[in-house]
Amino acid sequence: MFKRRIIAATVTLLLISAIAFHANAQGFLKASGKFIVNEKGEKVILRGMGLGGWMLQEGYMFKLANIGQQYRIKAKIREVVGEEKTQQFYESWLKNHTTKADIDSMAAWGFNSMRLPMHYNLYTLPVEEEKTPGENTWLEKGFAMTDSLLSWCKANKIYLILDLHAAPNGQGNDLPISDRDPAKPTLWQSEPARQKTIALWRKLAERYANEPWIGGYDIINEPNYGFEDPEKDFRGINEKKNVPLRQLLMDITKAIREVDQKHIIIIEGNGFGNNYNGVLPTWDNNTVLSFHKYGNFNTEQAINHFLELRDKYNAPLWLGESGENSNTWFYECIKLVESNGIGWAWWQNKKMNINNPLEIKVPEGYSKLQDFWAGKGEKPTTEEAWKTLQQLLENLKIANNVFHPDVIDAMFRQVQSSATQPFKNIVIDQSATIQAVDFDLGRQRFAYYDKDTASYHYTPGVNTRGNRGGGYRNDGVDIQQEGNDYYVFSIEDGEWLQYTVNVPRAGQYAISFEIASDNNDARISVEAAAKTLVTELPVVNTGGLQNWKTTTATTVYLDKGVLSFRVYMNKGGFNFKRIYFTRKDQ
Repeated sequence: MFKRRIIAATVTLLLISAIAFHANAQGFLKASGKFIVNEKGEKVILRGMGLGGWMLQEGYMFKLANIGQQYRIKAKIREVVGEEKTQQFYESWLKNHTTKADIDSMAAWGFNSMRLPMHYNLYTLPVEEEKTPGENTWLEKGFAMTDSLLSWCKANKIYLILDLHAAPNGQGNDLPISDRDPAKPTLWQSEPARQKTIALWRKLAERYANEPWIGGYDIINEPNYGFEDPEKDFRGINEKKNVPLRQLLMDITKAIREVDQKHIIIIEGNGFGNNYNGVLPTWDNNTVLSFHKYGNFNTEQAINHFLELRDKYNAPLWLGESGENSNTWFYECIKLVESNGIGWAWWQNKKMNINNPLEIKVPEGYSKLQDFWAGKGEKPTTEEAWKTLQQLLENLKIANNVFHPDVIDAMFRQVQSSATQPFKNIVIDQSATIQAVDFDLGRQRFAYYDKDTASYHYTPGVNTRGNRGGGYRNDGVDIQQEGNDYYVFSIEDGEWLQYTVNVPRAGQYAISFEIASDNNDARISVEAAAKTLVTELPVVNTGGLQNWKTTTATTVYLDKGVLSFRVYMNKGGFNFKRIYFTRKDQ
């Protein structure tokens, strides 16, 4: 119950911030010099979420990285349940994944914008399926979904940014992000695909030309293609000229401006959005430069190149995609870009992982499907497979997602404050059991200290990971799952965890710790209000890191009221599951 109150309190603070933003949200957004502004000329910081996995599945989101592209996932599903049920599955997928309840919740958490990753095949037929070459058959499905999403955004005064994530024939050599079939010519090798892309954007702009809650058009997501050296630079990271990319971006802009003079045009460079060689200067005075940031350090130097582009070409910046990391990295990145007047859109709102606001639970029987699709197990029966897939469809719904308040706390409250908050309502009265993983919400070095708090997977020579167990919450603390339990593991010397509790009555309490150890050196201390309550308590060798035992109780005196105490791992090398308090002077 208290956890819900904490979430409610956090949401209340976020709503105050959101209301302040909404009160200033006036009409169409536009580029004005180095910043995005509203029609009153007020600067707007976009705080957005990408709706990844809805219109476009990427395998890694659903523990299917070995399969990759959506069309391949669809073929695997078809293999186990047939064509009719596969079509039924995808209809339900589009219905369940993102709903008004999702948008309402994200508005309450503090988001003021949404980025919609669109798959072109919900709006128009593939080039090879057009009966008349060069013509475009428009499909109502995608437009209707976009209309619904826009209505939910408008109701919450949230800007909707349209993002062509999967362009016709695919815009790069990272296949899953655009659902590209490598057996077909790419967008860059197919003039009909480029013309269809241009026509789609004209159609979208015509439809939404007069919608002020459309924040802008992100016209091609993460191009990654080597034009000059397709073999050695096949993702375009070192491309020097980018001639075909600049030309297509200009052609799309021209088509949009034929029907829509108001909306921001958002462009992305090659090499996953960041290589602007040859792309600039801009050709339209209402243009925003997007860049994407993953797995590098959150320093001014890391974004300096983009700040220089902003200054040189007098165009606003937008961090159009980021995330997929720990809460420490989230807070640092958002603080960095906002301090430079740059808005952001996170990736993504839900998947089968903890590093997003919403986690999709893995359905029962899913491992059997995974094993079969990976060639490691027998084929499930149609009935078994369909039961699992139906449960997945139910698990997609926000009502059945696992909400991670720590992620939201890091993205909003922690950016503004170093204060900590209780993760759960913990009352120490006659007795209390505190789960080790329920340490306070807050920044690294304020709510906890861990020597490895984030992943820098794009920084050579840095092999940190953050939460090494990937369980329960997205802070830097290493958490492992054991059945329905979670515990802290990979504990290093000097690490600590803070807990805030309510003590209704002052008095003497016995404190003990549930631990597992395979060495004789581990030590624990406890401090509260600058006082040492427990000094270097020996953690006995329990005979193994899964052999749980409770330490000998130590008596401590607790004052009445709200108390924050820290458990210090003076000497690590053990696993930590629970803290027990028992009142002694009853």
